[in-house]
Amino acid sequence: MPQGVTKAGPDEWEIPVGYVPGMRVPGRFFLSDNLEAILEPGAIQQLANVATLPGIVRYSLGMPDLHWGYGFPIGGVGAFSLDNGIISPGGVGFDINCGVRLFTTPLVRRDIKKPRELVESLYHAVPTGIGAKSSTKLTPSALIEIMNKGARYAVDAGYGLERDLVRCEENGAMKQADTRGVSEKARARGIPQTGTLGSGNHFLELQEVSEIYDTAAAEAFGLEQGQICCMIHCGSRGLGHQVCTDHIKTLETAVKKYHITLPDRQLACAPAGSPEGTAYFGAMAAAANYAWANRQMILHAARREFVRMFGIGYETMPLVYDVAHNVAKIEEHLVDGHPVRLMVHRKGATRSFGPGAQDLPGDLARIGQPVIVPGSMGTSSYVLKGTAVAMERTFGSTCHGSGRIMSRSQAKKTLTGKEVADHLLARGIIVRAPNEAAIADEAPEVYKPSSEVVQVVHNAGISTLVARLSPMGVIKG
Repeated sequence: MPQGVTKAGPDEWEIPVGYVPGMRVPGRFFLSDNLEAILEPGAIQQLANVATLPGIVRYSLGMPDLHWGYGFPIGGVGAFSLDNGIISPGGVGFDINCGVRLFTTPLVRRDIKKPRELVESLYHAVPTGIGAKSSTKLTPSALIEIMNKGARYAVDAGYGLERDLVRCEENGAMKQADTRGVSEKARARGIPQTGTLGSGNHFLELQEVSEIYDTAAAEAFGLEQGQICCMIHCGSRGLGHQVCTDHIKTLETAVKKYHITLPDRQLACAPAGSPEGTAYFGAMAAAANYAWANRQMILHAARREFVRMFGIGYETMPLVYDVAHNVAKIEEHLVDGHPVRLMVHRKGATRSFGPGAQDLPGDLARIGQPVIVPGSMGTSSYVLKGTAVAMERTFGSTCHGSGRIMSRSQAKKTLTGKEVADHLLARGIIVRAPNEAAIADEAPEVYKPSSEVVQVVHNAGISTLVARLSPMGVIKG
């Protein structure tokens, strides 16, 4: 552990004020001894840098999947006062509202007689890879509707069920969306990409519920031992990336205008209530809504393939939940015993609202929010539940995934896609991707062990284990 960082409790560490000049609050992060060995020192530096930003409340927070990112570390959480705090694209990331959704089926493993045929069917149903384009002919006016309505647009257009919206964070749309801040270039990139998976770490995965830890929560979420599920991981595609790129340029200028001193120019920001901050927030929310619509359309395409191949009813494949893990949102949290409205940035972090929290469906109010944490291609994914502890300690936040430990360029030098695919196939996991390089980029070896990451947050109580999902087939972008 870097010098100066101290133990604050089991699997919890503190970065003291003064670790870097200008820190306003300490940094806190969750990490086991095993994960400490693969921690990037740069991620700790970035977490400390976030603690220098105006209006930050209580702590700069890091989750056990913490690793180096743009400005904020990935796996980072920062909450800022709306009165004197900021908003920063670096605290959201380029893939605005990259997130995960999980739906169940009435099938079990023995029903999947031809798993490769199913994986191929899903691969061809969902456009995948860099620059993947949709067969949907979207008009500019329809794009505006998507950016304003999010998943609601998709459901109204026939891409899903009304119940799907209830099982989405924010009901699948942020009301603060303002399309005026979305450039023509961003719109041009978004029009052909609705309903597409994209590339990088995005995936669609066929899974089996292999272990139940919390029977009551699993029942409430609709999960059963042996059940076949499907997980979708993607975001706002080129539209979101362009929104981030455009507004970073504006906010780099705003830093000078508002006399904000930064330790890293990648933390470009503006006061949350300023014209520049408001414009970014509105455009970010519009991109987040695009992402929810995108995942909704992918869900619809996947469901149709299950209907076609197995003759099951469309409505027998309910959505468990959809969570965002790259977003900034206005939320109310208790600070020193008083409710305060904050701009909460989660970058590579998942909301983990506990029982009774606002924005939870009525049937989940007593249980807490489903938290979906994907593994890598060859490792388990997990469903957890949000907790009161998270509301008290982490602004209702937890981890989002495994966390990279090897860059994509390193992965390509170390592994070949064929080697990875053959190794996974030997374990009964089918991988399909546009090319072998896409497989090598995302090999299980380039990520932290998902089991270790979720055990840390479970032990800390900021989300607790409900179920483990084992991969059967993976479609990589």
